[in-house]
Amino acid sequence: MSELAERFETHDLGEKQVAEKIRCDACPVMCYIADGRTGACDRYGNVGGRIVRMDPLTILDHAAETGAAIVPFVAEGEQWDGELVNTGRRFVTAIGAGTTYPDYKPAPFIVSQEVEGVDLVTVVTEGIFSYCGVKVKIDTDRHIGPETAIVRSQGEAIGHVTTGEYGSQMLSLGGVHHLTGGSKAEGRATCDALLNLCNRKPVELAIDGGATIIVEAGKPPVIDGKQEHRMRVGCGSATIGMFATQWRGLVDEVVVVDDHITGVVSEHQAGKVLGWQDTGIKIIGRRSTPGRYFKVSEPGLGWGGTSISDPLSILGEWNAKKGARPGLSLLMVSTTGEQFAYYELDDELKPVQKPFPERLQKSVGLIEDNCEPALCTVLFIGGAGGSLRAGVTENPVNLTRSVQGLTTYVTVGGAPVYVWPGGGITLMVDVTRVPEGAFGYVPTPALVAPIEFTLRRDDYIRLGGYEAEIRSVEDIVAKGGEYLNPRRGTGAAADNPWPPLAQLRRAGTNGGG
Repeated sequence: MSELAERFETHDLGEKQVAEKIRCDACPVMCYIADGRTGACDRYGNVGGRIVRMDPLTILDHAAETGAAIVPFVAEGEQWDGELVNTGRRFVTAIGAGTTYPDYKPAPFIVSQEVEGVDLVTVVTEGIFSYCGVKVKIDTDRHIGPETAIVRSQGEAIGHVTTGEYGSQMLSLGGVHHLTGGSKAEGRATCDALLNLCNRKPVELAIDGGATIIVEAGKPPVIDGKQEHRMRVGCGSATIGMFATQWRGLVDEVVVVDDHITGVVSEHQAGKVLGWQDTGIKIIGRRSTPGRYFKVSEPGLGWGGTSISDPLSILGEWNAKKGARPGLSLLMVSTTGEQFAYYELDDELKPVQKPFPERLQKSVGLIEDNCEPALCTVLFIGGAGGSLRAGVTENPVNLTRSVQGLTTYVTVGGAPVYVWPGGGITLMVDVTRVPEGAFGYVPTPALVAPIEFTLRRDDYIRLGGYEAEIRSVEDIVAKGGEYLNPRRGTGAAADNPWPPLAQLRRAGTNGGG
């Protein structure tokens, strides 16, 4: 991306146009582009003296019958001849649509379509997001770095480690301060990492004082060169609770090693209910409630997300007065079932490792079976600002109120989003539900994301929408848009339902925004 960022030429508005080049006004960079070349973003090019959106306008095609199979708009390998290829319901996404910049213009496509008797309007635009980032969920117990530690890409700070969640480590990357508030190198590295993450490409991240991670949406994380395979079934205490019955009668004591809450079955309430006998075990750690211990080790890449490679290091002296005896059997296992060992106490009450008995194999396998595959999840999060909203209505606050009031349904590339409560339109979307290659960038730097607003036609007119700009799907398919958009069709993801007719029918009875 750095090479691309050096290609554009910027000029003051009053300067003379460069010979044999035309100026693109699709973003604030305002590139001069020679014939046959693209601008700094690679999204717009000069084709025969006209600015053309280089990526095709993407039209999702749903089967006409509810519940029927999804039908592709154009079959793989075929050339579209301009004729309608089926009569299924189409959804014009914002992928390849173009932007509203310099912000006074209506959205590139304002599409009317009747669906099951409801007259809908979908406003389609590619938003330029300076206020955006990604939240990354990494399924692992491995220690990747302390909370608030800086996360780097290409050596530049692009975010930080944030609060861990159950079985997962979390990163918060991007944001306006990294994109525009630091050096040019920081902004470019941040934009590059966000773009690749949103487009489901692998990105290597280094955490200060922690691990090096390769993150790719929908794929297992690679931590310090080692690919993760599963996330934990639960903390040590929860694992004891779930599987105590599996161990009853097969072993005298079970310790589930965990960085957060290590569990001990003989002391745990689950064990007590089952009539487990005391064993005189001692755990080196901070005792919480019975059978639950905090801080048995520092976090790390060892057993259960701890730094230990020898699980016996968390045990103290066994107490004969509280049940310890020669021959007492002990199972130690991690929260994923990946590490396990079997011991018996000798005459001096010291645990001695023994071959792992067949009788316990099933219980360890059950822990592994209950662990879900480790994955990286990438959520794009962005704030839809005033300029983007102005492409929908001349009074942008009406759109905000309409979205918050559920009168307007928001999608990103046809994928459903979560809209945060409170002021503004802050949205979040799983990038694996968005068609591939949907995100772009401009070297200001900022990310470009498709966004669509769907609502009833009468509600759109009521909130001050651009009624004169409304076009039918058929007209858009036939004529394209301002930037001579080429078109491509694709089957919509089966789990991305559109439109939300039940929601929009209800919203219609309650009035517009």
